[in-house]
Amino acid sequence: MRNPRPLTELAQTAVAAVLKPGARAIDATMGNGHDTLFMAHGVAPGGKIIAFDIQGQALENTREKLIAAHLEPMVELHRCGHEQMGSRVPPDWAGRVAAVIFNLGYLPGGDKRLITRAATTRSALEQALALLQPGGLLSLMLYRGHSGADEESAAVHDWIDGLDQAYRVKRLESPGPLLFLVEKLQRA
Repeated sequence: MRNPRPLTELAQTAVAAVLKPGARAIDATMGNGHDTLFMAHGVAPGGKIIAFDIQGQALENTREKLIAAHLEPMVELHRCGHEQMGSRVPPDWAGRVAAVIFNLGYLPGGDKRLITRAATTRSALEQALALLQPGGLLSLMLYRGHSGADEESAAVHDWIDGLDQAYRVKRLESPGPLLFLVEKLQRA
């Protein structure tokens, strides 16, 4: 399904619908911090965000945005891959996370050789599902056209196709990226 609105806007609209003050959320690929900041606003006051990226520049860019918005205390930044989510997120978050955002590809403005990869992404997606609360949402933006994108795209499609009836998937396309919105249903 093609949409006239940018997929980034559609993703944030969908995520905003599940975020509430005091909620917990995860940015699995923080990049330049736009989604981390967006989610921090959505869960304030009293909420908590955990964000991941392997690049120091991503953490710096995100931290600057959070400081400027006076939201840094509610966000925990981790310089590691999203596949380490399960070991970095507190155990009591399992089944209690309102939203998890993934933007797969590379850091805009960064080194295009540093990309998300099929094996680590698939592992991170599995971990993210275990963290989602009923009614929670996984937003998965899949950027195409760079080295490694075809392999990661195939892995994501296989993963999506393997989800059971406990999840509802909405797929949105554009000439560039694809957006998958995966909702954990209240009752399977």
